[in-house]
Amino acid sequence: MATSAPPSRKRVVLLGATGSIGENTLRVIAAHPDKLELFAIAARGNWEKLAAIARTHGVRHVGLFDDDAFAAARAHPAAFPADTRLVGGLAGLVELAQLPGADIVLVAVVGTTGLEPALAALKAGKDLALASKEILVLAGQHVLAAAAASGAKILPVDSEHNAVFQCLQGHPHSSVRRITLTASGGAFRDLPLEALGNVTPADALKHPNWSMGPKITVDSATLANKGLELIEAQCLFGLSPEQCDAVLHPQSIVHAFVEFTDGAMLAQLGPPSMTFPIQHALLHPTRAPGVEPALDFKKLLSLEFRPVDEVRFPMLRLARETMVAGRGAPAVYNAANEVAVAAFLAHALPFLAIPRIVEHVLAHLATAAPADLPAILALDLEARRLARSAIEKHLF
Repeated sequence: MATSAPPSRKRVVLLGATGSIGENTLRVIAAHPDKLELFAIAARGNWEKLAAIARTHGVRHVGLFDDDAFAAARAHPAAFPADTRLVGGLAGLVELAQLPGADIVLVAVVGTTGLEPALAALKAGKDLALASKEILVLAGQHVLAAAAASGAKILPVDSEHNAVFQCLQGHPHSSVRRITLTASGGAFRDLPLEALGNVTPADALKHPNWSMGPKITVDSATLANKGLELIEAQCLFGLSPEQCDAVLHPQSIVHAFVEFTDGAMLAQLGPPSMTFPIQHALLHPTRAPGVEPALDFKKLLSLEFRPVDEVRFPMLRLARETMVAGRGAPAVYNAANEVAVAAFLAHALPFLAIPRIVEHVLAHLATAAPADLPAILALDLEARRLARSAIEKHLF
């Protein structure tokens, strides 16, 4: 008696395999070997960890963004599976993003590095699982246009955007009154305001709920992360700035609310683990048992919500102003924040100076709408230059 062939597995390209999103993605893929196949991987510089992943999963398409790391990896071919094809630099990431045979590309690289690979994936017709929010902040309209032209899907991996995406299924755009993203408040949520002037990078990296990379953890403490997410949500879901809101939710159980025009509201709940939105994006539109246990309502569970104090969190105020300004302002906000956070992590900038640097750059940089990708990247570079100059001159 003939048996039917098993359904084909989705072939996944994972850009950012060695970071926290990458690690959780690997857990999801390992839990569903009948549904997902790791087809290609890339990282910025940790070639030894990347080689270990390649060996574990039998991956033969491997990329390294950093030139020195790429050279080191090429000098140690035995660390990778036999017949591994190793590519380097931004061109290498772009090549992996459009590999024939790949079905979905998960972009989880920090900062703006993932923009060109994301566009390449969409133009090649690959679905894009998007964890790097900077991509839509920097060039949202170009990314959406690339998806529309090829018919590829953009599947949000950020827990908040994934939550909104799930809540919106089956509801027309015209029925949405507003969305509300939740924010934990980060490491300093309950710290007295007068104590913020003395906090250190080590303090900022002690997130109460999530295990994430350094940059995004600092962004959670300033609420720049939520500001970037609001900008991304405005673009991704076609909303006005007034339709995008945020609320503090210390438990990180409810990830977003969607309020409809009739006053009804849907919320998406889940434990504070990235395996849930990653799995939803990779397996969409199907579902399967999760990697981790779901919420247990038999245990005591309390949910708390607070309005955001924008005096305490000025980065959220700046994000709202950026959304209203539009044009190139989101790219400037993102670039200046990246530079300021890097300086804070290097002990070269006080924590409270991060929003001051961002506000300074926004005020001094013309933000005409960039016409194309080169113009976007030029604006990004100029914003970074102005931010570094302000830090060096102690303009904060």
